Amino acid sequence: MTLDKTIDLLNEKGELRIIETPLDIYLEIPHLAYAEVKKPNGGKALLFTHPVDHKSGKKFDMPVVMNLFGSFRRTELLFGREVEGVAEEIEKLLHMKPPQGFKEKIGMLGDLFAMKDIFPKKLKTKGSCQDTVIQGESVDLYDLPILTTWEEDGGPFITMGQVYTQSLDGNLVNLGMYRLQVYDKNHLGMHWQIHKDSSHFFDQYQRAGKKMPVSIAIGGDPLYTWCATAPLPYGVNELLLYGLIKKESPKLVQSITTPLFIPEDVDYVIEGWVDPEKMVLEGPFGDHTGYYTLKEYYPALEVSAITHRKNPYYLATVVGKPPLEDKYMGWATERIFLPLLKTNASDLIDYHMPENGVFHNLIMAKMKPLYKGHAKQFMHIFWGSGQMSFVKHALFFGEDAPKLTNYEALITYALNRFIPKCLFISEGITDALDHSSPESLIGGKLGIDFTASYSPSAPVSIESSELLEKMRALIPEVRGLTQYMRHTANPITVVSVNKIRPLKECMSVLEELKSLVRIVVFVDEKKNDIHNPYMLIWRVVNNIDAQRDLYRSETIVAIDGTLKTVLDGFTREWPGDVECTPSVVERLKQLSLWDLDIKLENKYQL
Repeated sequence: MTLDKTIDLLNEKGELRIIETPLDIYLEIPHLAYAEVKKPNGGKALLFTHPVDHKSGKKFDMPVVMNLFGSFRRTELLFGREVEGVAEEIEKLLHMKPPQGFKEKIGMLGDLFAMKDIFPKKLKTKGSCQDTVIQGESVDLYDLPILTTWEEDGGPFITMGQVYTQSLDGNLVNLGMYRLQVYDKNHLGMHWQIHKDSSHFFDQYQRAGKKMPVSIAIGGDPLYTWCATAPLPYGVNELLLYGLIKKESPKLVQSITTPLFIPEDVDYVIEGWVDPEKMVLEGPFGDHTGYYTLKEYYPALEVSAITHRKNPYYLATVVGKPPLEDKYMGWATERIFLPLLKTNASDLIDYHMPENGVFHNLIMAKMKPLYKGHAKQFMHIFWGSGQMSFVKHALFFGEDAPKLTNYEALITYALNRFIPKCLFISEGITDALDHSSPESLIGGKLGIDFTASYSPSAPVSIESSELLEKMRALIPEVRGLTQYMRHTANPITVVSVNKIRPLKECMSVLEELKSLVRIVVFVDEKKNDIHNPYMLIWRVVNNIDAQRDLYRSETIVAIDGTLKTVLDGFTREWPGDVECTPSVVERLKQLSLWDLDIKLENKYQL
């Protein structure tokens, strides 16, 4: 389904909001999309029909499409089927057994015949994505409405690019999604992180001293874009998922100036070559963690051609503090990849990535514990499985636990059986976007085993105002305090501080309050509302390194969720929050386009 047909479908289903007011590709369009996805149920898909660049005075002919996947309903519309049905189909394939008898053989033949449409089909003709071909001096990335999302971004970035690469020998191909910074009219930054498949391919070209071909597609069937995010094993073509889901072969054509094949019906293709000898400073960029990722050197693509369909659309997304469009894309990934995760962990029942854990910061799983240490075994399996290895905090529950998305019941269940002994601290690789570990790419991991049934004793319950005074007497930096889940055996006490020394110097004095507290979480007074649990979880799981920031005794666990500085012996640069530019928000309100409820603005700390 091409992008123009997708837009027609969403409009027909009442899932499209059309913005005809001319809006700037610098901040205005992405800010409005950022507000839209924060609405209940993800708002609507957005079609900006008149994008402009006020800085250059340019008006663009091609509309900008955003928030395409931004609801559960739209995600299934774009898949063309129920997401759970895809997972069931994959599970069936994984557990296919030799047929017993004639009827089963006939049935298996039908299943195998349906598999023929999984594989991509290479066409010998040109595709509709090559209706217009631009090469040489005519190449100009600024002719595309590429957005600048945040005020402190290093420049415009392509955020929904399908990046097609292949190994040096051409035997393996990869489809990934990486942010792509526009440096000038014909150069893009390639933010493929060290652990990603394209980076592994790049290493091969670098060792051989050869330039690496890259083709970047934008638009087309939205499922191509989702496939680019799929965490498949190294060397497996992500477009196989397209064939499995759609029951039709993706049709590919060769790029004009590279040997790479791309779907014939995408809206844009940007082709080029990466010189392995040249690295360029990329960033900063406000990312899906809700923080800016800092400047770092990455390879750069020299664009050799830009091709596009007649009347193309430009597809983009917005990143920042949750919830975002990736919440819904991640939900589809979570459901579809559960059967594959079970191949390494057969007693896994389910798993869930809460949106405010921004995927790699927090995961929860339900399992059938069969023996002592089984949950710890699962922690190691998760931390050793593909992109799951980036997860910093993993919580494991037994089969009698409430549904993983029933947060209130699940937290009550967990806190009524938790003791500090449940914690397991390890070390492993971290996502390149993680900013809190003492060094880049490696840091602490925290696992919590809620499968064991302990019977902790509850503390004496007192009012928060009284507890605040007692806490201030011990730790003068304390500014505010509130308590959550006071009906459980392990209430959570959240404390705001104006930090003037490392908080680890304060942790041991909490023992004087051991009759009153069980779990204590410290956050900075600045930029935190201690009465906003949604954003507190986002902040704390972003900001902690389990090896450095946890204190535990026999009865108390304390967590330092504050930002780290040289005061803490932290030598890396700590990034700032992603925040909307107030003047841009005010202009969108004056145009009667920004209609997000003020309560949601405050909740999500825009």
